[in-house]
Amino acid sequence: MKKIINPWKDVEGYNCFGCAPGNPVGVKMEFYEEGDEVVSIWKPRPEYQGWLNTLHGGIQAVLLDEICAWVILRKLQTTGVTSKMETRYMKSINTTDDHIELRASIQEVKRNIILVEARLYNEKGELCTKALCTYFTFSQEKAKSEMGFMSCDLEE
Repeated sequence: MKKIINPWKDVEGYNCFGCAPGNPVGVKMEFYEEGDEVVSIWKPRPEYQGWLNTLHGGIQAVLLDEICAWVILRKLQTTGVTSKMETRYMKSINTTDDHIELRASIQEVKRNIILVEARLYNEKGELCTKALCTYFTFSQEKAKSEMGFMSCDLEE
């Protein structure tokens, strides 16, 4: 696995709840590439619980949505927005888990409409939550001129 470089990490005003390393209340996700997949290893924390020691479903949705966006960034080298997200919660996740693992990959491309599947596993490797995101992508020109996106590269 190779770490994906966050292209906005040094941009003033960048405060994404999902991936900005400097957001004090954000989830601070980092991403890696492994074959066709984008992967994130994340540590649940008690401040993100819903029920006692249970990771809030909304936080799970944030994590799944964010990794889907990073699939678009890395694999298609552009940006866009989630237009639809179908989430299936199958097993609760403990906020006391040492880590959880998220994996996502492109399932289908129809011009600028992309289907991305994301899966969330607990520390035992059990599939707990999955999502199918329909993503509307922008042209690389628009991503560059309006969103400041240049490229999404890997660390050496």
